Amino acid sequence: MSERLVNTFCEMVRIDSESGNEAPFIDHVKNLVERELGATCTLDSHGNLIACVPAQGSTDAEPIFLGAHADTVRPGIGIEPIVDGGVIRSKGETILGADDKAGLAAIIEAVRTAERRPVVDIVVTRGEEIGLVGAKNLDLSLLTAKRGFIVDSDDPATIILGGPTHASLDIEIIGKAAHAAMPEAGISAIRVAAHAITSFDEGKLDEETVANIGIIEGGMIRNGVPERVTLRGECRSLNDEKCHIQGEKMKKAFEDAANEVGAIANVDLRFEYTASLVDESKAVVQLGKKAIAKAGLEPGTNVILGGTDALVLSGRGVDAVVLGYGGKAAHSTDEHIVIEDFEKVTEILRNIVELAADSG
Repeated sequence: MSERLVNTFCEMVRIDSESGNEAPFIDHVKNLVERELGATCTLDSHGNLIACVPAQGSTDAEPIFLGAHADTVRPGIGIEPIVDGGVIRSKGETILGADDKAGLAAIIEAVRTAERRPVVDIVVTRGEEIGLVGAKNLDLSLLTAKRGFIVDSDDPATIILGGPTHASLDIEIIGKAAHAAMPEAGISAIRVAAHAITSFDEGKLDEETVANIGIIEGGMIRNGVPERVTLRGECRSLNDEKCHIQGEKMKKAFEDAANEVGAIANVDLRFEYTASLVDESKAVVQLGKKAIAKAGLEPGTNVILGGTDALVLSGRGVDAVVLGYGGKAAHSTDEHIVIEDFEKVTEILRNIVELAADSG
């Protein structure tokens, strides 16, 4: 299993698929699962792949889905995987792409090697790294299964049950340009932005809520009062109400700071997805725990402040939780995966498929 698993993964990461350029990779996966698993494949209107793999040795078990995302972050062009000492890395100039191609490779190998299986939908989404847009637009009518697992975190033994409400803010401050020698003739958009930012708390606000201003751009010349500044920020909370309150507080801070000095603040506040939590008593969670324990690990659960495809799907009425693919240092050029961990993830997924087949 190890050699084929590693070869499948390395072949995948050599195919460029930065967010927005996933189509060639998705086509590769489509051809692979049609050829190797006898899957019936459909692309929805957004370009997500839904591959329905027929049951084997099981006639009446409830279907499940296993999902991963196709896109990678930057720098993700020209990835060259290196296998050395039981670890897979990139050459160092790019990410590796284990997030999330290791998840997908493990899914395919698990389904391929399972002795029995129910109907399995393999779901491959686009645009996860730029706002979970694939999951938001996934055509659920094409899924046979209404419960399943997204393989997209680090720890193989931990099931992620839920996540936060997430608000995004795009802010434009318009002041008045003037020569720096005559500042009284202008309105500094930078000072307006600074005053607004210092009027609300940032960072970890409590155990379930965070806020951040991540980008600020403005000004054109050293000796000019800057007329325009743009900012991008966000807040997240496991408590939906708290996120709404914090988002509105941040929006109002920029509007008030602009009004005080006669500037204009255009603030676009969007709530990207809503906090949800899959109850531990759900069958999908119990199935995951049994599969992890059968692989010799101690199963655990967690709730995170990051967004996942599973969070979006749960909010759309599907029982979805997250499993780990075993990689480390995602979103960095030090990203890597230990082959032993990679194999353990595949074992857990194979256990899930076989245990699901036995549940009919």
